[in-house]
Amino acid sequence: MRSASAHSARGPGAERSPARDRPPDRQPAPPRERLFRLPFGPRTVAGEVFFLQVSVIVLLMVAVVVAFVLHARWSSTRQANKQSLAVATTFARSPDVLAGLESKDPTAALQPRAEAVRKATKVSYVVVWKPDGTRVTAPQRDLIGKRVAGPVQDLVDNAREGRSTTKTLQAAPGLTVNSAVPVTRPDGTLAGLVSTGVTVSRVNEGVKRQLPVLLMSAAGALLLASGTAALVNRRLRRQTHGLGPEEMTRMYEHHDAVLHAVREGVLIVDETGRLVLVNNEARRLLELPEDAEGHPVDQVGLGAGMLGLLTSGRAASDEVHLAKGRLLAVNIRSTRSGEGPPGRVATLRDTTELHALEGRAEGARERLRLLYEAGVRIGSTLDVTRTAEELTEVAVPRFAEFATVELLDPVLRGEEPSAARTDMRRTAMSGVRDDAPLLPVGAVVRTVETLRGHAEEAGEHSVLEADLRQADAWLAQQPDHGRRALEYGIRSLISTPLQARGVLLGSVDFWRTDRSDPYGDDDVAFAEELAARAAVSIDNARRYTRENAMAVTLQRSLLPRGLPEQDALDVASRYRPTRAGVGGDWFDVIPLPGARVALVVGDVVGHGLHAAATMGRLRTAVLNFSSLDLTPEELLAHLDELVDRIDQDQTSESNGATVTGATCLYAIYDAVSGRCTVARAGHPGPALVAPDGTVDYPEVPVGLPLGLGGAPFETAELHLPPESQLVLFTDGLVEDRERDIDDGLALLRRTLTGHPGRSPEDTCRAVLDTLLPAEPSDDIALLVARAQVLDPEQVAQWEVPADSGAVAPLRAQVSRKLAEWGLEEASFTTELILSELVTNAIRYGSEPIRVRLLHQSRLTCEVSDGSSTSPHMRRAAATEEGGRGLFLVAQLAERWGTRYTPHGKVMWTEQNLHPEEHRPEEDADSLLDQWGESL
Repeated sequence: MRSASAHSARGPGAERSPARDRPPDRQPAPPRERLFRLPFGPRTVAGEVFFLQVSVIVLLMVAVVVAFVLHARWSSTRQANKQSLAVATTFARSPDVLAGLESKDPTAALQPRAEAVRKATKVSYVVVWKPDGTRVTAPQRDLIGKRVAGPVQDLVDNAREGRSTTKTLQAAPGLTVNSAVPVTRPDGTLAGLVSTGVTVSRVNEGVKRQLPVLLMSAAGALLLASGTAALVNRRLRRQTHGLGPEEMTRMYEHHDAVLHAVREGVLIVDETGRLVLVNNEARRLLELPEDAEGHPVDQVGLGAGMLGLLTSGRAASDEVHLAKGRLLAVNIRSTRSGEGPPGRVATLRDTTELHALEGRAEGARERLRLLYEAGVRIGSTLDVTRTAEELTEVAVPRFAEFATVELLDPVLRGEEPSAARTDMRRTAMSGVRDDAPLLPVGAVVRTVETLRGHAEEAGEHSVLEADLRQADAWLAQQPDHGRRALEYGIRSLISTPLQARGVLLGSVDFWRTDRSDPYGDDDVAFAEELAARAAVSIDNARRYTRENAMAVTLQRSLLPRGLPEQDALDVASRYRPTRAGVGGDWFDVIPLPGARVALVVGDVVGHGLHAAATMGRLRTAVLNFSSLDLTPEELLAHLDELVDRIDQDQTSESNGATVTGATCLYAIYDAVSGRCTVARAGHPGPALVAPDGTVDYPEVPVGLPLGLGGAPFETAELHLPPESQLVLFTDGLVEDRERDIDDGLALLRRTLTGHPGRSPEDTCRAVLDTLLPAEPSDDIALLVARAQVLDPEQVAQWEVPADSGAVAPLRAQVSRKLAEWGLEEASFTTELILSELVTNAIRYGSEPIRVRLLHQSRLTCEVSDGSSTSPHMRRAAATEEGGRGLFLVAQLAERWGTRYTPHGKVMWTEQNLHPEEHRPEEDADSLLDQWGESL
């Protein structure tokens, strides 16, 4: 017979209790004296019990201390793994880390953040490094830029596959738990890695701090237990003189009840592979038979996976295995010698519901990631169509297999949807395949009537069709397309309206085929959230499109519609807007009297409506100033004063939109002399292409930009040989974010060099093909003018004495010259004009008096004298003998005017050389009729 001490030493799992093993009809246990008959005599049983109790307590305390230390260290190390991986993952997936890595100075962008995270989380280090091993951040700044120590290729390989790596390695601080997490770009490529570490010595400090307290607690518990055992032993000796079998049976029954009541399966397998112990939970989880104990593990109906794990001989920690339709977390440890027979202990925990919850949580996390990605990708441009395409690209394939967006026609034009009936047109479509039988992009899906501010009242709400085969209303809208879609395999649909500010913009449809799960109510909520975010971006793009269209319309109305007719220059021009569509660059070709032409190129800093409006004001001012026939430096001075006044007006209105920074170049070319006078205000100088194809940048004094004032403008005289080209441009042509202005000027020189005889149109085309960026950041104005010099035979001039008798001979000379030019029909009109102008110069002007005729497409008559007094046209009374000369000149000439020179003034007229359209006899008669008074 086994003694009580033997039962106590073997423990609850070593042998079944007598009560459980005893058949129902078995006789009661033998008397206590027979069970506890020991060599030491009957009275030593109480002493033996006392000794065993103390021994068991001591062993339990030691086991508890050792188990606590081991478990605390294991738990702390595991916590360190989790902490290191969590910190690295959080830091790597921060939105600013990728941008910082790809910035010009990654260390400046990421070092402060890495140190802040290291101090906040109390990890040993946070290191960001590139795939080649170069550190970007480090706790010691002298390590930045150096390669990471040790082999890193396996870490980089795992990172390229999107996997994180956690290892325990020997580092400078000591044995360290290190985690390396990849930082990936949106396209999945590796941008860098984030490594964090926690030293094992710091992990163990918590265990060391708790160990004295535990030992003291154990010692106190031991003392208390010893005292208690002594009292119990004393009481036992006094009352029973030994331990009875009923108490031992009851103790085993309690242990057995606890073993079978816990919600964790327990299996004990001996060294021969037999099941020694199976509790009720393990029997339920593995569906074992009632008599499984004592049988080999390969004969109790275990699955292949669980059987292989139990017989493999290896340890396992929280490994998840599928058994009998359940996901079980399995832990296996070997029993240690001295604590029982050799074998293996396995614990099983049912995690099926936990994994289901984790699956739902992972689905929610995936939806949040998709919403975050939508916030980043949708609305990257201010284009309505592109924004709709981005919405479909985000949804496919992670939420839908096909996605389509339909927008109202006014939205596509940038207009506000109204209450009128309008078409909803398919704007974007994405899918996992290209052969889906859905309406193509550009097709009208349906016609709707939008009510501003009442989209929900108009019935616009999300529609869920979990099974399109039963959606009769959907099939009735497009019967042919619906049947083809069903035959293709499309089975489920969510149609969600795109609404912003209470206005219906369109709708987005998400489609799934029979290869995916049908949509549910949870998917509708996500679709509405995704559509709401996209609708805001689409509305912003629509409003930008409207405002940009307004600005572009304004700018185009302010730029010249075409180049005017003139004979001095052969001109070609180009204008290219910026990506924003509206800028402040402009150009002009302004014909001036006397075979002269003014060339203007200007630039207003900035973009948008303000820049376009300012450009229009400056261009109008230049046109008005040029009508006064001012020299280039005078015109720029007046323009500078105008810009200064505009700035003062803007400042007084407190809107801060000044135009300081505008530049301008103004040039006047004289086709008679071949001279070009140029002045510039902060603008790039021109390029001069000689007739032989060589290129030069002539020296033109540069003045301050318009509006700064305080310094006069200077001019430069350029000689333009016949067939030479003058190239004027704005800085957007030669300067860009990726190109310095010197490099741009050198590239422009190479483009213009070596092409003699090339037309201005070909020059413009070649320059833009070479220098125009793919996406210009600034608008560009280009003006190419080829010089034409008048033949000396087309110019006639005479010196006229200050004598009224010189008028008649002059008229005769002019008549003969017109006859040489074949302009006899214009002789009468020209003689009348010259008679009046020369008579005025003789009577009111001063010497020298000169007359010049220029024969071009029009006939120009010029009379100059040394006086700066300009005559004015007036209405003469009937009793006055004079005062009708300028009135006659104004009626006979197509244009006339006065320009001032450093030595006096010039009166000029231009005449039409088409007699069939302009008869001087009829003009003379009509002039006489206009006076309407008898002389």
